[in-house]
Amino acid sequence: MRDDVRIRDVQDADLELFYEQQLDAEAVRRSRFPSREREVFMNHWVTKVLGDSTAFVQTVTVAGEPAGNIVAWWEDQKDQKDQEGHPGPQDPRRFVGYWFGRPFWGRGIATEALTLFLRLENNRPLYADPFTGNTASVRLLEKHGFQHTGTVRHGENEHAMLVLEKPDELHEEGSQPRL
Repeated sequence: MRDDVRIRDVQDADLELFYEQQLDAEAVRRSRFPSREREVFMNHWVTKVLGDSTAFVQTVTVAGEPAGNIVAWWEDQKDQKDQEGHPGPQDPRRFVGYWFGRPFWGRGIATEALTLFLRLENNRPLYADPFTGNTASVRLLEKHGFQHTGTVRHGENEHAMLVLEKPDELHEEGSQPRL
């Protein structure tokens, strides 16, 4: 395990970095999640992400430097459709999502950060729906015990639906997270 990866509560100064990270064209291409204009982005983060008392939002740091974020939130699925066009489940689902700056890709940082996050986020089942072409993201979730349950469409893009039914298997029982 990397000792330099930590998670902590989001600070106001982190939002500017998160905004810059979501502008990265390659990250947008891989995630199929469109970037937002500054005002729209900041408003979303302040009102919908940080303003949601049921969300669990953490900044990931590497050697004290903010590297990205991980968020868990409740999402109503009534308006979602599966790959055959059938309506989604009626009950809300807990989702996890993350975004890391490109300098932190491919170094094991997301693996360590998600391990730390899942030690604290105890809601199960926990869902994720990465773009199917983002193999690194799909693999990250699989390493943490997420299982494929199908696909969903977000606009023209197919996303894998994965679910974690039980606690993360990458960490040892009883170990304490490094915050």
